[in-house]
Formats: sequence, structure tokens, C-alpha cells
Amino acid sequence: MSIDNLIRQAAAAIQAADALLITAGAGMGVDSGLPDFRGTQGFWRAYPAIAKLGFSFEEMANPARFSKDPQLAWGFYGHRLNLYRQTEPHQGFRRLLELGRAKAHGYFVFTSNVDGQFQRAGFATERMVECHGSIHHLQCTASCTDEIWEADRETVTIDEGTFRAVEPLPKCRNCPALARPNILMFDDWSWISQRTDKQQERLARWLDDLMKGSAKLAAIELGAGSTIPTVRLTSERVREQIGGTIIRINPRESDVPRGQIGLPFGAAEGIRRICDYL
Repeated sequence: MSIDNLIRQAAAAIQAADALLITAGAGMGVDSGLPDFRGTQGFWRAYPAIAKLGFSFEEMANPARFSKDPQLAWGFYGHRLNLYRQTEPHQGFRRLLELGRAKAHGYFVFTSNVDGQFQRAGFATERMVECHGSIHHLQCTASCTDEIWEADRETVTIDEGTFRAVEPLPKCRNCPALARPNILMFDDWSWISQRTDKQQERLARWLDDLMKGSAKLAAIELGAGSTIPTVRLTSERVREQIGGTIIRINPRESDVPRGQIGLPFGAAEGIRRICDYL
């Protein structure tokens, strides 16, 4: 089937839907100018100072780094926090928000991204699941309590020459220990999941309401790869549970289950092409 016909089908599925599920992986932020950590070389291109040290993304995105080298750990996460605060979401976010707001049953977002781009674009926090947590929230490295708090008052200064954070580093609000982002990292047994758990409960209630009301669902999946397939599997699980159509937008991995729609584009271009038909 031609690309034009696939785009036309995607537009028709969205137009006919009563509710919109938006699922997104790292590729969603690339069109906003955020770095792509795909593969070790991609990570090192984004962070040449870490490449010189020879650390992989898995080694940096690890809670052990905060005890081994807290200044380097906060250099990495502080740089990302500053970058995400400064980055404007691409136009595709706002187009999706307009589509979702127009639906009788609204929208819900499920994302593995920790950057807060959806909230920055105007998406409601109560209609969001951040399955890997958020860099804009902190927790204690010593797990002195289960408290999670916003990082909006934290300022992290980076020494660009060494890529290390300059003291003082973010501290726990309840004890002398260091704070860390409330993000699910690799080999992470201390991540406090209660914020994400509550988000998952709200999504479950929304899906339950859709089933009770026999609502038609369209799921738009953006920039979600198969290496860590959480987002892709969520799109497919929800479709099996409720029905509807998956529209998978991915420049490299647009393959879909039988009867679904795959579009080989980046997120911003895929959304724009669909909206042109709408």
C-alpha cells in the first residue's frame, strides 16, 4: 500500500475515534533537538566528555554512579535537566494536544521519556503516565523516606571542562544524603515508583471507562523502538484490550501487527502529514 493511502487511513482512524492514546518513546523528542542515545556511539556523540571516560549510557544511567562519583552523576543528569528546561517542544506536540482535546473521551499519554516535554507543551499532568519517572522530580539516594519532590527549585551548575557538577549538589529534603532524579535507571532497586504507580492507576480507570462506554480508540505511537519495547508493548496491549487502531510512526521500525498502520517518518513529520489530511 502506498504511503499516501496509509496516511489517509491513519487520518480516518483518528477522525473516527472517540478517544486518543498517545504513546511515545525517545524519538518523540529528537525533532525538538534533544539528543538520541540510540547505541553507544549515539550516546558518545551527544556527550563527548563521557566518551573520553569510556562510560556507556547504561553505566552513567545507574544509581551506583551517585555513590561512586556524585559530581559526574549530577554532571550528566544536571546537564539533561538544564537542557530539557530550555528545550521547546516541536509543533507536533501541540497538534496532538488539539486532536486529543477534541475527542469526546479526551486523551491519555503513556511515555518512557523523562524530559517533561508533554507537560511543557500543555498536556495535563493528570492524563500522563511517565513509566520511567521524571527528571523534574527528585528522591533521596539513601531512601530515608518514600517522598518524591519537584526539582523546580534546584539549580545544577556544570563545569564544561570536566563535565562534573559544581558543589553544592542537590540534597535530600529530609536527611543529609544526596538527592537523585526520580528516574528508573539500570540495575535500579531503589527507584521510588509511587508517583508513576498513581499515574498508571489513572490510565487504568480511563481505559475501563472507555470499555464501559464502547468508545472507539486510536493509539498514536511515536518514536518508540524495540530495544526497550515498553511503549510498543503498551500500544499493542491496549489495542488487544479495547480494540481500535495503532498508528505507529517511526523512521526505522514502523512494522506493525496485522491490520494496523505503520508510517516510516520522524514524529513531527508523521504528525504533520496526518494533520494535513485532517
